[in-house]
Amino acid sequence: MDDNSSRSLDLKEFLKGLKDYGVLMDKQEATALFLRFDRDGNGTIDFDEFLLTLREVVLQAFRKLDRTGDGVVTIEDLRGVYSPKHHPKFQNGEWSEEQVFRSFLDNFDSPNDKDGKVTSEEFLNYYCGVSASIDSDVYFILMMRSAWRL
Repeated sequence: MDDNSSRSLDLKEFLKGLKDYGVLMDKQEATALFLRFDRDGNGTIDFDEFLLTLREVVLQAFRKLDRTGDGVVTIEDLRGVYSPKHHPKFQNGEWSEEQVFRSFLDNFDSPNDKDGKVTSEEFLNYYCGVSASIDSDVYFILMMRSAWRL
Protein backbone atom coordinates (compact mmCIF):
# COMPACT_ATOMS: atom_id res chain seq x y z
CA MET A 1 0.00 0.00 0.00
CA ASP A 2 2.97 2.32 0.61
CA ASP A 3 3.32 3.42 -3.02
CA ASN A 4 5.92 6.15 -2.37
CA SER A 5 8.03 4.02 0.04
CA SER A 6 7.77 6.62 2.80
CA ARG A 7 7.11 3.93 5.44
CA SER A 8 3.74 5.53 6.13
CA LEU A 9 0.42 5.86 4.34
CA ASP A 10 -1.36 9.03 3.44
CA LEU A 11 -5.11 9.05 2.80
CA LYS A 12 -4.70 8.65 -0.97
CA GLU A 13 -2.51 5.53 -0.54
CA PHE A 14 -4.86 4.16 2.09
CA LEU A 15 -7.92 4.55 -0.16
CA LYS A 16 -6.09 3.05 -3.13
CA GLY A 17 -4.86 0.16 -0.96
CA LEU A 18 -8.37 -0.62 0.22
CA LYS A 19 -9.53 -0.74 -3.38
CA ASP A 20 -6.51 -2.85 -4.44
CA TYR A 21 -7.23 -5.41 -1.71
CA GLY A 22 -10.92 -5.56 -2.60
CA VAL A 23 -12.14 -3.99 0.63
CA LEU A 24 -15.51 -2.54 -0.23
CA MET A 25 -16.42 0.56 1.73
CA ASP A 26 -17.50 4.03 0.76
CA LYS A 27 -15.05 6.92 0.88
CA GLN A 28 -16.61 8.45 3.99
CA GLU A 29 -16.32 5.20 5.96
CA ALA A 30 -12.76 4.61 4.69
CA THR A 31 -11.76 8.15 5.65
CA ALA A 32 -13.19 7.64 9.15
CA LEU A 33 -11.16 4.43 9.46
CA PHE A 34 -8.04 6.27 8.26
CA LEU A 35 -8.57 8.98 10.88
CA ARG A 36 -8.90 6.32 13.56
CA PHE A 37 -5.48 4.94 12.59
CA ASP A 38 -3.88 8.38 12.30
CA ARG A 39 -3.49 8.77 16.05
CA ASP A 40 -1.25 11.84 15.99
CA GLY A 41 -3.38 13.61 13.35
CA ASN A 42 -0.47 14.35 11.00
CA GLY A 43 -2.28 13.02 7.92
CA THR A 44 -0.33 9.76 7.68
CA ILE A 45 -0.41 6.35 9.30
CA ASP A 46 2.97 5.02 10.38
CA PHE A 47 3.66 1.44 11.45
CA ASP A 48 3.47 2.18 15.18
CA GLU A 49 0.10 3.89 14.82
CA PHE A 50 -1.12 0.95 12.82
CA LEU A 51 -0.03 -1.61 15.42
CA LEU A 52 -1.54 0.42 18.26
CA THR A 53 -4.87 0.54 16.46
CA LEU A 54 -4.80 -3.20 15.74
CA ARG A 55 -4.15 -3.85 19.42
CA GLU A 56 -6.95 -1.47 20.40
CA VAL A 57 -9.47 -3.27 18.20
CA VAL A 58 -8.52 -6.68 19.62
CA LEU A 59 -8.77 -5.34 23.18
CA GLN A 60 -12.21 -3.88 22.39
CA ALA A 61 -13.36 -7.38 21.50
CA PHE A 62 -11.81 -8.73 24.72
CA ARG A 63 -13.57 -6.09 26.83
CA LYS A 64 -16.86 -7.01 25.17
CA LEU A 65 -16.44 -10.58 26.40
CA ASP A 66 -15.07 -9.61 29.83
CA ARG A 67 -18.42 -8.58 31.29
CA THR A 68 -17.10 -8.42 34.87
CA GLY A 69 -14.20 -6.17 33.83
CA ASP A 70 -11.69 -8.13 35.88
CA GLY A 71 -9.30 -8.76 32.97
CA VAL A 72 -10.17 -12.45 32.65
CA VAL A 73 -12.87 -14.02 30.47
CA THR A 74 -14.61 -16.98 32.10
CA ILE A 75 -17.68 -19.07 31.36
CA GLU A 76 -19.72 -16.69 33.50
CA ASP A 77 -18.59 -13.75 31.36
CA LEU A 78 -19.76 -15.56 28.23
CA ARG A 79 -23.33 -15.95 29.42
CA GLY A 80 -25.33 -13.25 27.67
CA VAL A 81 -22.66 -12.42 25.06
CA TYR A 82 -22.18 -15.81 23.40
CA SER A 83 -24.98 -18.22 22.63
CA PRO A 84 -24.31 -21.94 22.43
CA LYS A 85 -27.71 -22.59 20.80
CA HIS A 86 -26.33 -22.87 17.27
CA HIS A 87 -23.37 -25.09 18.10
CA PRO A 88 -23.97 -28.46 16.40
CA LYS A 89 -22.89 -30.49 19.45
CA PHE A 90 -25.26 -28.54 21.66
CA GLN A 91 -28.10 -28.94 19.18
CA ASN A 92 -27.67 -32.72 18.99
CA GLY A 93 -27.42 -33.03 22.78
CA GLU A 94 -23.80 -34.22 22.78
CA TRP A 95 -22.54 -31.19 24.73
CA SER A 96 -23.99 -29.09 27.50
CA GLU A 97 -24.01 -25.30 27.43
CA GLU A 98 -21.02 -25.38 29.78
CA GLN A 99 -19.04 -27.63 27.41
CA VAL A 100 -19.73 -25.30 24.47
CA PHE A 101 -18.55 -22.31 26.50
CA ARG A 102 -15.42 -24.19 27.59
CA SER A 103 -14.64 -25.20 24.00
CA PHE A 104 -15.05 -21.57 22.94
CA LEU A 105 -12.66 -20.37 25.64
CA ASP A 106 -10.15 -23.11 24.77
CA ASN A 107 -9.71 -21.48 21.35
CA PHE A 108 -8.14 -18.44 23.03
CA ASP A 109 -6.54 -20.06 26.08
CA SER A 110 -2.80 -20.79 26.20
CA PRO A 111 -2.08 -24.16 24.58
CA ASN A 112 -0.14 -25.41 27.61
CA ASP A 113 -2.54 -24.07 30.25
CA LYS A 114 -6.17 -24.65 29.30
CA ASP A 115 -7.69 -23.46 32.56
CA GLY A 116 -10.98 -22.08 31.24
CA LYS A 117 -9.84 -18.53 31.89
CA VAL A 118 -8.63 -16.26 29.11
CA THR A 119 -6.51 -13.21 29.90
CA SER A 120 -6.14 -10.22 27.61
CA GLU A 121 -2.58 -11.39 26.84
CA GLU A 122 -3.84 -14.81 25.73
CA PHE A 123 -6.55 -13.15 23.63
CA LEU A 124 -3.98 -10.85 21.98
CA ASN A 125 -1.66 -13.79 21.32
CA TYR A 126 -4.48 -15.70 19.63
CA TYR A 127 -5.26 -12.77 17.35
CA CYS A 128 -1.58 -12.25 16.54
CA GLY A 129 -1.71 -15.68 14.93
CA VAL A 130 -4.98 -14.92 13.16
CA SER A 131 -3.78 -11.59 11.80
CA ALA A 132 -0.60 -13.21 10.47
CA SER A 133 -2.75 -15.51 8.33
CA ILE A 134 -4.74 -12.64 6.77
CA ASP A 135 -3.19 -10.90 3.77
CA SER A 136 -4.46 -7.41 4.57
CA ASP A 137 -4.23 -5.84 8.02
CA VAL A 138 -7.07 -3.50 7.10
CA TYR A 139 -9.20 -6.53 6.27
CA PHE A 140 -8.25 -8.01 9.65
CA ILE A 141 -9.60 -4.94 11.42
CA LEU A 142 -12.79 -5.02 9.37
CA MET A 143 -13.17 -8.71 10.16
CA MET A 144 -12.71 -8.05 13.89
CA ARG A 145 -15.19 -5.19 13.90
CA SER A 146 -17.75 -7.29 12.05
CA ALA A 147 -17.22 -10.53 14.01
CA TRP A 148 -17.38 -8.84 17.40
CA ARG A 149 -19.84 -6.07 16.37
CA LEU A 150 -17.47 -3.31 17.52
